[in-house]
Amino acid sequence: MPRVLAVLVGFVALEHLGFLWLEMFQWTKPLGLKVFRLTAAQAEASASLAMNQGLYNGFLAAGLLWSLAARPELGRPLQAFFLGCVVVAGVFGAATASPRILFVQAVPALAALAVWWYA
Repeated sequence: MPRVLAVLVGFVALEHLGFLWLEMFQWTKPLGLKVFRLTAAQAEASASLAMNQGLYNGFLAAGLLWSLAARPELGRPLQAFFLGCVVVAGVFGAATASPRILFVQAVPALAALAVWWYA
C-alpha cells in the first residue's frame, strides 16, 4: 500500500507542476488559451494573476514532493496536509471558476487521501 500511495502523491505533485507550467509560462500562448478556454484579451488581462496562481501550485507540488522524500514520521503528516490543501483548492476552484477543476484537481487528491487513510 505505501507504494500505491507514493504513486498517487507523486501523480498529484506532477499535476501541480503541470499547472505551474501552464499558468506561469503558457497562459497567453495557444496551449494556455485552449486549456483554460480564454480569449487572448482575457489571458493578457489576467496573466499576472495566473502567474501568482501557478506559483502557489508549485508550492503544493514542492510540499508533496517533500512528503515523499521525508522519513515516514514526517512524510505521512505532510502528505495529509498538502493533499488536504489540494482538495480544498479544488473544491473552491470548482465552486468559483469551473466545475471541471473538481475532477482534475480534487478527485486525484481525494483518491490519494483515501489510500493514505487506509494505509
